[in-house]
Amino acid sequence: MKNWFRAISTAAAIFSSLAFLPGPIADSTVEDIEWMTWEEVADQVGDSQKKTLFNIYTDWCGWCKRMDQQTFNAPGIAEYINANFYPVRFDAERKAPITYKEKTYGYVASGKRGYHEFAAELLRGRMSFPSVVFIDEEGNLLQSIVGYKSPEEFERILTYFAEDHYKNTPWSIYQKQFEPRLIRDK
Repeated sequence: MKNWFRAISTAAAIFSSLAFLPGPIADSTVEDIEWMTWEEVADQVGDSQKKTLFNIYTDWCGWCKRMDQQTFNAPGIAEYINANFYPVRFDAERKAPITYKEKTYGYVASGKRGYHEFAAELLRGRMSFPSVVFIDEEGNLLQSIVGYKSPEEFERILTYFAEDHYKNTPWSIYQKQFEPRLIRDK
């Protein structure tokens, strides 16, 4: 009986540890998002035909890493982002100052970790990670989206802003009418 219990316990430990392994290895044909720095994008905002998508993250954020692996690496998502947005990865705890619309934003030391004022501005003071922020072609803030989003949820959000549905269609109606094109059920 002891051996049986030991075998069951060992098997349970092995199977439960598998839950912490990373997901399936990404298909090598999946396009990567061509992340840019804010400095690379800043001069183009206002004179461009593309909106800007900010992926606001921190190094310690587990959900940020999960969104990077599962959502941003999902087939179709990266290609769509590259085609329709200037994608910017922005560390919310970045130390270097940046200037936008003639205002300089810097790092603010606060507790164990500080924050960057530009991240706080984009998130309207709601510092939660991961967050995605959409800025229109003229550099105006459209929307900040807080929290992890699955590829299926994120496709709906991406197309809403990239294809200008936000201009004429309320989100509640768009959600009901949305037909996925990038993400398909397996």
